[in-house]
Amino acid sequence: MVAMLEEEHHTESTQASSPHIPQTARELFDALPPLPGFRVEVIEGKLLVSPMGSPEHTWMAVDLDHALFPAYRERGWRGAPGGLNICIEGPRDSLVPDFVLAPPDCPRWGAGELLSSGVLMVAEVVSPASVDIDRKEKLRLYALGKVPIYLLIDPLADDPSVTVFSDIEDDAYRVAVTAHVGKTITLPAPVDFELDTSIFKV
Repeated sequence: MVAMLEEEHHTESTQASSPHIPQTARELFDALPPLPGFRVEVIEGKLLVSPMGSPEHTWMAVDLDHALFPAYRERGWRGAPGGLNICIEGPRDSLVPDFVLAPPDCPRWGAGELLSSGVLMVAEVVSPASVDIDRKEKLRLYALGKVPIYLLIDPLADDPSVTVFSDIEDDAYRVAVTAHVGKTITLPAPVDFELDTSIFKV
C-alpha cells in the first residue's frame, strides 16, 4: 500500500510539472495538430498516418459523390469524398472513409469527428496499402460502430467489384451483395439508391 501511495504521489507531481504524455494511440491522435495531405486514423489500437490516395483512388470517391449528389441533396443530407473522421463508438477508433454520407445533424465526438451511429453510409476504395484494412478491419469496425451501409469499391480484386454490406446484427453485417464493376447494385435503406458501378471503371 505504501508503494502504491508513493507511486501515485510521484505521478501527481510529475503531471503537475510537465505536460501530459499520450499513453495510447487515441490520446496521441487527439494531441496531434492537423496534418494536411495525410490520412490520420486509429485502427485496432494503432495510429496510422498515410498519404492521401492516388488520383484514380480519389476520382472514384468523387465520382461516387457526383452519382449520389442529386439524391442526398433532395433529402437534405450531406456527402463528402474523403477528409472526415468517423469516431467508432465503443473503442473510439477514428477512421477516415473515402466517402461518407450523413444527415446535417449527425452527432459528433468533439468538434472534428462524426459519431459512427449517426452516419448513413461510408465507402472505401481499396488501394495497395489498404487491402486488409478495408476488406477486414474497417469492415468489422463500421459494423461495430452501427454504420448502416458499408460500400467497398475494390478495383484490386481479380475481377474488380463493388460490395454492399448491410443489416447489422451482433456487431457484424449479415448481408453482403457483390456486383462486378459495370453492373448496377442496390444501396438499401436508409439510402435506397440504384448505383451504376460503371463509374468505377479504370
